[in-house]
Order: sequence, then structure tokens, then C-alpha cells
Amino acid sequence: MKKIIFTGAGVAIATPMNADGSINYEELGRLIDFQIDNGTDAVIICGTTGESSTMTDEEHIECIDFAVKRVGGRIPVIAGTGSNHTDYAVNLSKKAEALGADGLLLVTPYYNKASQEGLYRHYKAIADAVTLPIILYNVPSRTGTSIALETVKRLSEIENIVAIKEASGDISRVAKIRELCGDDITIYSGNDDQIVPIMSLGGKGVISVLSNCMPRETHDIAALCLENRYDEASALAIKTLGFANALFCDVNPIPVKEALNIMGFKAGSCRLPLCDTSDANKAKIRAEMEKHGLVGIIK
Repeated sequence: MKKIIFTGAGVAIATPMNADGSINYEELGRLIDFQIDNGTDAVIICGTTGESSTMTDEEHIECIDFAVKRVGGRIPVIAGTGSNHTDYAVNLSKKAEALGADGLLLVTPYYNKASQEGLYRHYKAIADAVTLPIILYNVPSRTGTSIALETVKRLSEIENIVAIKEASGDISRVAKIRELCGDDITIYSGNDDQIVPIMSLGGKGVISVLSNCMPRETHDIAALCLENRYDEASALAIKTLGFANALFCDVNPIPVKEALNIMGFKAGSCRLPLCDTSDANKAKIRAEMEKHGLVGIIK
């Protein structure tokens, strides 16, 4: 069995921005500490929720470096270093390794529409260039490409490709990955509303948006599943479902940054082309947060 980077709930952490659009590192540090203090099991920096697609190369590297130093070994730091340009992803992955990241999250190449052989060669090139453990990220709704089951199987045979973040929404696919790959690949839920069903099929946790605002509850859902206490995990998942769904009333990470602002963090706005959500969505997010006592809790 391959080494597991983490079990439980890893936060796909948002990147706070100043009013001028620059990264607010002081607030990012506060958010990281809030996560660790409330049970988060790993920090995933520079993912989709972190707005990596609108970061400059320098910012991307600075964010990874900052997260590694701020976490200080307390929990694993996983760096998003994926790209639709293989050489670019290789170079960024090497830099993340040099900075001390504990693992890499590699989104499926987008826009190019690579063949399955192309996907295999892309991921193998990155894996061959680093020693860090790699998490594949399958999110066809964003990339337009899905990693076929047979390709997942082939990739799972590469030593340092150890996991997949499965955000296809297809529970049957998760079962088939488990059947094909067994312990050669760890499965993480990429959707907060599917933590329990995916973990019931052998998944080891979640890479979560919800954790930004409810780290303790998200950790507890995953921890209960790991203890085979699925009735309790399901009850807690259902309790948080309304808010989890509200965090996707608009394109991620627009709603979660709104929610963090409502909590009292200085998350700021998203960078264009993403913009603030509608007043109706803001009201929906706030109403769900009021149910959980989250409004204004960060001073």
C-alpha cells in the first residue's frame, strides 16, 4: 500500500485579497491558523478555491512558500501545481518540492482536450520530475476532460501518484476506481455533499471548500467515517448540507469568499473575471450561516 498523504478533511483554502487585488498574506496566515486550530487535517494551497488561475508565477510560488512556513509542519501542505502546459507544471512542481510542500495536487489539463494517452504522458512527466506524492484532480465540469478509468489504473501504477481528488459527482465511478486500483490509489471526495458516500466506498477524506468556514464540522464528518460511524457522519453531513450547497450558489470561490467576509475575515473579493455575487445569493449565504452561528464570529 502506498503512503497516504493525509486522511480526513483537507481545506481547499481561499486566498484573501486586499482592496487593490493584491494577496493579503496577513489574513491568509490568520485563516491557516484558524484551520489548524479547528482540526483541519491538511492545507491545499493554490487550488481552484485559492484562485491560482489568476495568480502570477511569482504569487503562486510566494503563496506556496508562505503556506509551508506558516503551517510549520503542523499538518501537510499540498500545493496546486497543475497546468495545461506540461513543462510549466513540471517546473512549478519542482519549485513546490524545493519549498517544502508535502504533496502536489494536479488538475487535469484544461482546454487542450488531451487524449487519454496524452493525459497519461502529462502526469507521468510530472511524476518523473519530482519525488513528492501526487494527487490527481478529476473535475470535468471545469476542465472539459475526464481521466478515464483505465487511465487512472495506469497512473496508479506509478510509484508517486498516490491519490485522486474525484469531483466528477459520479459515485459509480468512485466504486469502479476502488475496484480497479484497490490500495494503489487513495480517493478523496472533491464535493462536500459526497463525503459520506465516497468514504463509505473506501475514500480516505475530502478536499473541501466547506472547511474554509466550518473546519471542525468537516473534519468531524470525515473522522466519523474513518471510525465507521456512518450514522453519525450522515447526520452531521445533513446538518451542514444547506450551507455546503449555498457555497455553490455561484461559481467557486465567489460564495466562500463572501462567507469568509461575513464571518469576519478580510477575504476581499475575487479577481476578475470572477466578480461579487448577487444580493439574492448574499442573502442566501448569510441565512444559512445564521443557522450555524457563523456570522461575525471572527474578531
